[in-house]
Amino acid sequence: MVDHVAFVVTDLAASAALYERLLAPLGFEVLYRHTTAIAFGADGIDDFGLNEGTPGEQPTVAAHVAFVAETRDQVDAFHAAAVAAGLTDITPPSVRPEYSVRYYACFVRDLQGNNIEAVWHASTAQA
Repeated sequence: MVDHVAFVVTDLAASAALYERLLAPLGFEVLYRHTTAIAFGADGIDDFGLNEGTPGEQPTVAAHVAFVAETRDQVDAFHAAAVAAGLTDITPPSVRPEYSVRYYACFVRDLQGNNIEAVWHASTAQA
C-alpha cells in the first residue's frame, strides 16, 4: 500500500486553494502549511501533499490519484467542487462497471493536468 503521495506544482497558492476545496468534502483538512509545501489528510495523517517546484524542476503532470470517499454523496460533492472551480470534467459521478458494479467515481483534471478521482466502493451493486 502507498502511505502518501506528493505532487510538484508550479503555483502552490493556487493549487493549495484548489485542493482545499476539492478535498474538504472527503474529510481531508490542511495538516501543515509551509512556504513551499502543504499537506492534507484525514484523522491527522499526512496522506497527500503539494510541493512548489524549484527553478527548473518539472511539475507533476499526467499522474493519476484516487481519493477514497466514504459515501456516494461525497463523490458528488467532490465533483461539484471541481466543476465550480472550473476544472476539466473527465467523467461525472457514475457507476463504473468496467472496474466493479460497486465502484462509483468521478474524474477531473487539476491545474497541472493530473487525473484526480474521488471513488466510493459500495457494499452492494449500484444502479
